[in-house]
Amino acid sequence: MPTKKISVLLVDDSAVVRQVLLAILADTPDIHVMGAASDPIFAMDKLTREWPDVIVLDVEMPRMDGITFLKKIMSERPTPVVICSSLTHKGAETSLQALAAGAVEIITKPTTGLKNFLIESAAELVTAIRAAANSNVRNLGKRSVSPSPLAPASKLSADAILPAANGHAMAQTTERIVAIGTSTGGTQALEAVLTALPRVCPGMVIVQHMPEKFTASFAERLNSVCEIEVREARNNDRILPGLALIAPGGKHLMVTRSGAYYHAQVIDGPLVNRHRPSVDVLFRSVAKFAGKNATGIIMTGMGDDGARGLKEMLEAGATTVAQDEASCVVFGMPKEAIKLNAAQRVMALEDIHRAILHR
Repeated sequence: MPTKKISVLLVDDSAVVRQVLLAILADTPDIHVMGAASDPIFAMDKLTREWPDVIVLDVEMPRMDGITFLKKIMSERPTPVVICSSLTHKGAETSLQALAAGAVEIITKPTTGLKNFLIESAAELVTAIRAAANSNVRNLGKRSVSPSPLAPASKLSADAILPAANGHAMAQTTERIVAIGTSTGGTQALEAVLTALPRVCPGMVIVQHMPEKFTASFAERLNSVCEIEVREARNNDRILPGLALIAPGGKHLMVTRSGAYYHAQVIDGPLVNRHRPSVDVLFRSVAKFAGKNATGIIMTGMGDDGARGLKEMLEAGATTVAQDEASCVVFGMPKEAIKLNAAQRVMALEDIHRAILHR
C-alpha cells in the first residue's frame, strides 16, 4: 500500500517563488502540492475546500501579512507551517514573531538571485517540509518554535572540530555548568525551561539550531522574560551562575577550562551533523573539560545531533537528561540519545528545570 503523500499549500505573493517551488516539489515523490496562493485571502478560500498537512508561507504579502495569517491558522486549526521569507538583520525580529506564533521551520531566502537560491536549497526545503509534517501539532502555537536548518553537505562528526576526550576531566569543584542542545521546537522548549529558573542557578551553554541573524534577537527576547541573564555567547565569556550563553548562529560553541573556571569558546569550522552550531561539538567539549561537573540536556529536535555527545558526557561522569516524546515538537534528537542509552533520565518539558537545579 503506497505511503500517503504530504499535502502542501504554498502562500507567496511572488509568482517566481511559486513557480520554482511548484517545480521543486513536483519532483519529490512523497510531497503533493494541493495548491498555491498569492496571498492569505486567496489561501483561506482554498482552505475552505481542502486542508493541507503543511503550509509554506511568506511573511510580507498584500491584503494580509503572513504573521497575522499564521496566528489565525494556529488559533483555529493548528497546522505545521514553514516560513519561507526574505530576511535582513532588521527583519530577524519579524521572523522571531512568526516562530513565536507557531511556525515550525524557517527557510531564509535572499532578496536577489532568488530563483537560483531556491533551486540550490531544494534539499533544505524538502527536509523542512518533512520535518514539519512529522511535528507534534499539539505542542505548537503556544510558544515560539525554532527553525532546523539543514544544509546539503556531508555529515561530519564532532571529530572535525575537537578530538574525543582522553582521560578524565577535572575532579569535582564548586563550579558547575549545564549544557543544553535543541533544534526544531527548541525556542518553545528553551523559553519554558529558562523562564522557570530562579536568578541563582548554574551557568548554562546552549546550542539552538538557528540561522546567523536569529540568535542575537532570540537571546534578547529570552533575556526580557527570564529572571536569569540570557545573551549570545562571545569568545572567552566566563560561564557564570545565573547566566545562559546561546551559541551564535553560524558558529560552533565549545567549553574550555582555565584553572577551575569554565569559559565559552566561539569558533568557525565545518558543519557537524550538517549543523553549525552543533550540539555534538558543545557536548564533547563539556565532556572533555567539565566531566562530572556538568549536566547535559537534549531536547526537541529533528535528526541525531547531540546524541553521541550526550553519551560522551555520561561516560565522563556528567548527569544526562532527554526530553520525553509527549512534550517534544519533534522527537528526533532525544530519541536517538535514548537509543544510545545516553540519557540517565527522560523527563517532561515542564520538569527539566528541576534537573538543572537538583544537583
